[in-house]
Parts: sequence; C-alpha cells; structure tokens
Amino acid sequence: MPFLRPTISQIVARVKSDLESRLTSGSATLRRSVIAVLAIVIAGAVHLLYGAIEFFSRQIFGDQAEDEYMVRLASQFGVTQKPAGFAEGAVVFVGADGGVVPVDFVMQRSDGVLFSSTETGVIASGSVSINMKAQVAGISGNTDAAVSLNAVSPLSGVSSTATVGDGGIANGIDEESLEDFRARYLERVRRAPQGGTIPDYERWAKEVPGVTRAWGYSKYLGPSTVGLTFVQDNETDIIPDSTKVAEVQAYIDTLRPTTDDPTVFAPTSVPLNFSIQLIDVDTPAVRAAITAELADLIKREAEPAGTLKLSHIQEAISLAAGEVDHDLTSPSADVTTTAGQLTTMGTITWA
Repeated sequence: MPFLRPTISQIVARVKSDLESRLTSGSATLRRSVIAVLAIVIAGAVHLLYGAIEFFSRQIFGDQAEDEYMVRLASQFGVTQKPAGFAEGAVVFVGADGGVVPVDFVMQRSDGVLFSSTETGVIASGSVSINMKAQVAGISGNTDAAVSLNAVSPLSGVSSTATVGDGGIANGIDEESLEDFRARYLERVRRAPQGGTIPDYERWAKEVPGVTRAWGYSKYLGPSTVGLTFVQDNETDIIPDSTKVAEVQAYIDTLRPTTDDPTVFAPTSVPLNFSIQLIDVDTPAVRAAITAELADLIKREAEPAGTLKLSHIQEAISLAAGEVDHDLTSPSADVTTTAGQLTTMGTITWA
C-alpha cells in the first residue's frame, strides 16, 4: 500500500488532538488558545519534514532523481554527464602585409558573444586565416560562415572587422540535459555491458559529447565487423561532419574488443516532404503545431533501415493543438529507408 503524505490540516488536527488529550484531559480548547497555536507551529515543522522525506525518497531512483543526486547515482555505473564544448573555427583577417594578430586576441559578434584567437597570425597578401574559439562553451558560439566579427581593441595594420571562414565556427555543444543524461543512465542499468554487443556500441557512441542517437550493425562489412552511425539532434544539421565521425571512431577504438573491426560513418539524410490540406481550421498557429508534432515524430521513430508508419504520421498531425481535420496527400504510404539512410524533416506544402 503506498504511503500517503498527510496534508498540513490533517497534521494540525492530529497534533491538537494529542495536546488536548495530554494537557487538558481531552477537554475541548478555544480556537485561539495556546494549544491551538502550538499545534499549528508544530504541524508546520512536521509538514516540512514530511516534504523532505518525500523529496529524498525520490532521489534513490534513477527515473526520478534530480540534478546532483542523478549525477551521484550514475557515477556508480561510470556514466557521467557530457560537458559543454567550445565552438571554434577559422576567421579571416585583412590588413597590411606584416600585420600581426596575436594569441588571445578578442573578437566580438554583433550579439556580444566573444571569441579568442588560439594562434598567432601574420598577414600576407592582404589576409590571414586564424583559428578562433568561443570564450563560453555551448551552441551559442556556433557562427555561420561570412558573419562579421569586430575587434574589441584595435590592432596596428589589421582591420577591426574580420569574417568567419567557409567552415564557420562550429562544434559548440551545450552541457547534456538532465533528461538525456537520465536516459543514458537508465539504458546502462537496463542493458548491462556484454563485451561488445551492438547495444554496447550504440551506448559508447552516445557517450561522446553531442551524440544523441546511434545505430549499430553487426557484420557490416563481413565477419567481425561492426557498422555504427549516429546523429546530433541538438545541432542545426543533425548529420555529423567528418570531424565528428573521426572523433567518435577514435573513442570507439579505445573501447572495442580487439577482435572487432568497427566502422563509424554518417548516415545519409533522406528528407521527408509533406503535402497537407487543413480542413475547417487553417491558421499559422495550427501549422506551427503540426510542424512541431511531425518533427518530434521523426526524431522519435525514424531510424536507418526502419519504417515510419503512415498511421503514425496521420496521428501526429491529428494530435497538433487546434487541428480539426486534414487531408494528407503526401506521403501516401509507409516511409522506409535502407541501412545507412535516415529519414529527416523536410518541407511541408500546405495545399
């Protein structure tokens, strides 16, 4: 039988009844008597204790624990929260030949985000490309190519404005959310390591900062080979670039059994486009709600060599807030992908 925490009113009544029975031989007391005041004060303290007991009772279970308690539980299984990562990339400076851009030179984006150079550069033929790193870890440092940065302090012979290079300033990652961390911990508890099974490879991949989902394939290129692909759902483009693939490959190589030959690769994005006609109610808010529901469905259910059910697509649209009725003309059947292909969110045509 579950324990039911008493309300403060119930505690007041119990304490008052106990005081009356012991101090007044059971006689009723006035509402504003000392006993009544004592009962309220004591009940308030007891109610807080009940609250503390209830809170700490939840912290011993991984599906309910919060913050530092979750970290403590997971540490017993060697699962740690993935830290935030710093965005960095090439920035092009222009100026007079011989102009020097020193290490730790600070540039600022229009919204105030700061970047520091990680190397010294000397301008030749009018320009120089220097690697710069965001001062604060997280996705806020990610910056598109061709964005202008301004110098916090001027340099002699160097323009105060620089331009982010073709590759952009990338790979900034926020600290892993508590719920994503909890999911990895529960996965570790429910699926114990088995010396290099496919679930082991998928779990290892998700230990790398930025990786949110992963899929493994046994005998990918023949006996003793393993294929492993993954995505980064918190990035603008969830498909990883070659740098991230190499990072995951290097990490997997430190954990794999010596007899295995794993190959890490990026999945091929297969955008899924929709054609939807809304009936009765067609507003921007309803369209936005449907778009969000479809994106969530694809994130939850799409996987390489998998099938996205047409009925689930219809259900996602119907679940959108404000939707009354609709006609989905595309897709018209279940959506399937081959190994290495991943269904991603495409565009919606509103008929």
